[in-house]
Amino acid sequence: MAQADAGNADLMQDASGQMVTADGVPLKLSLKRAERQRKLMALALVLPLLLFLLVVFIFPIGQMMWRSVDNPQVVNALPQTLEALQGWDGEELPGEEVYAALAADFRRDMERPRRDQFSGPLGVRLNYELSAARGAVARTVRKVPDFEPPYKEAFLDSHRLWGDVALWRVIEREGRPLTSAYYVAALDRQFNDEGEIELRDENRRIYTDLYIRTLGLSITITVLTILLGFPIAYYMSILPMRYSNLLMIFVLLPFWTSLLVRTTAWIVLLQQQGVINESLIAVGIIGEDGRFSLMYNMFGTIIAMTHILLPFMVLPLYSVMRTIPPSYMRAAKSLGATPFTAFRKVYLPQTLPGIGAGAVLVFIISIGYYITPALVGGQSGRMISNEIARHMQQSLNWGLAAALGTILLLGVLVLYWAYNRLVGADNLKLG
Repeated sequence: MAQADAGNADLMQDASGQMVTADGVPLKLSLKRAERQRKLMALALVLPLLLFLLVVFIFPIGQMMWRSVDNPQVVNALPQTLEALQGWDGEELPGEEVYAALAADFRRDMERPRRDQFSGPLGVRLNYELSAARGAVARTVRKVPDFEPPYKEAFLDSHRLWGDVALWRVIEREGRPLTSAYYVAALDRQFNDEGEIELRDENRRIYTDLYIRTLGLSITITVLTILLGFPIAYYMSILPMRYSNLLMIFVLLPFWTSLLVRTTAWIVLLQQQGVINESLIAVGIIGEDGRFSLMYNMFGTIIAMTHILLPFMVLPLYSVMRTIPPSYMRAAKSLGATPFTAFRKVYLPQTLPGIGAGAVLVFIISIGYYITPALVGGQSGRMISNEIARHMQQSLNWGLAAALGTILLLGVLVLYWAYNRLVGADNLKLG
């Protein structure tokens, strides 16, 4: 009672009977201020992490999605031409006034400092849609200062592409600040002469096949890691702690070495003059002419990625299995269940949170993997990530790379939504 009185010594009642603190502030207001201060303190502690996520995660994803539809090249380079093209029927070559506007746009662009000129990006952008357009723009821009009316004849003499209606259709269609052309190309579609979307020729369809292959490889690798990781995690969970800790070191050992080193080790093992083929020849199983092709194909990608991603399955499985009391299995067996029945009906359902967590980790990591398929996958083992990297580093078509990445991101989100509806994200358990 004395302690309670001491704790309430700073509280008193005002004339209306309301509880106030010693300095006359109402108790409710004082508690709200204290709660607000605690929340601000918590926010201050979390703010660096939020800023970090914003800068290195959310902002880059937003930039990628924006770049997949951003289309400023034609608008910036040919404002007068686009205005003159309004009302063009798209059936025949535009009139003299359009070519005159094009000459004016090119001349104005040549007056800018070289680094600020729009003709270079314009040629690159048009070349994505129509082959040889970049050369047409580059050659014509240099000749434009010498052009004289009639401009239509001058442009037709400078490069044959200015007499192709297809080029003018591309200019008219892409003369908007936003475009869907990158997504159309990423889905192996194209615009026809009427501006409608249609399938590309069969020999030019590569992206949908890569998406399907990437999905199939990711599912295969996820299933293999479950089949291999489940017995490893189970054996570790039933061992005494000192032995399971020793095995845990071997599970974690790959994280102590570079991913490039681990992938290179698989190259040493799998190549035609590698350890596996040489060992099989040494014991007489195969001859010199019967060497197996174990890498630069889909098989090499599956083997290497399964090994690399196996710890991501073992760790959540082990953490869940370690918490399952052995008495559950003994009780099931004492009630007449066979070992298999007890495992299937009692033990396995309790490991599903670990299986789900490991499957989500392995699948999401594998669907965007790049280094390992690039080194050991060859042509048949390529994934969509390798094509995205090619457009970023070689073709420099960042818009198409962004569209491919955005489709991949949306696909992962859809699959995660389906997983959440079927299994439930709340059932994931990492430890």
